[in-house]
Formats: sequence, structure tokens, C-alpha cells
Amino acid sequence: MNKVSAKSGRRELEPKTPTDIVKVIRTSSKVQMLWDSLTPIARRDFISWVESAKQVETRKRRALSIPSRLLSGKRRPCCYALVPMNLYKALGASPKAKATWGSLTPNERRDFVSWVEKATESEARGLQIMKACQMLAKGKRRP
Repeated sequence: MNKVSAKSGRRELEPKTPTDIVKVIRTSSKVQMLWDSLTPIARRDFISWVESAKQVETRKRRALSIPSRLLSGKRRPCCYALVPMNLYKALGASPKAKATWGSLTPNERRDFVSWVEKATESEARGLQIMKACQMLAKGKRRP
């Protein structure tokens, strides 16, 4: 399902929700309603936050915490750096880049995001994202 952003009129692609998160969200109709009320980008941030866990137990703990976070009014996971949607999609299309991204520290991720966001024009940002994915695919940890 695609949603249209009221501010920009652009379509925001719906992220694919992993099975473990779907199971947790479906435990309550209220949690499901709150999850559905999130923007695609907010859902993507929760999904990325859970998937970024290095250990299985951490991933489980994060997934299980989603309902309580939503019920307490949180619309995003705590202290998680936001990744632009186009960069997120490009990383998904490049397994090597995604693997390197997963191993980056929060500071290294912020450096890449800041570097990409310095390009203000859409075409220039697309080129920055392409370059970032190429660097990450080669194992580089800084832009």
C-alpha cells in the first residue's frame, strides 16, 4: 500500500514488515491501530531499529517492546538515527552495502546520512546515495 504525503504530494512506499514484528503488532487491536496510524517512514524506522540488532536476543527484546512504546505514545524508536527513505531503499537493493551498513557504528551512519543530506537537489541527492552505496559495498565506513 502506498500513501501520499500531505506536505509534498509524493508517494511514500510502504516498508515490508518482518514476520516477528507482525506477530507482536497483531497481539492487540489497539496496537495494530496505532501501528497503522504511523507514517511509512516511522514504521520503517521501527523495522530498521529491530533489524539493526546484532544479537538475536536484542532483536527479540526490541520487537517485543514495540507495543508498549506505541501504547505510551511513542511514534519512533528512541535514539535512532533517521535514514532517508531513498537511501534505505538503495541499501535494500545492494546486499553488500546493506551488510556494511549493518556493521557501522551510529556515528558512522550519521556521517553517511549527513553526507547524503548535504545534497539539496533531488538529482544530486540520488547521485550521493548511489556513491554511498558504492562506498559501502566496497566496505568503506566513512564517506
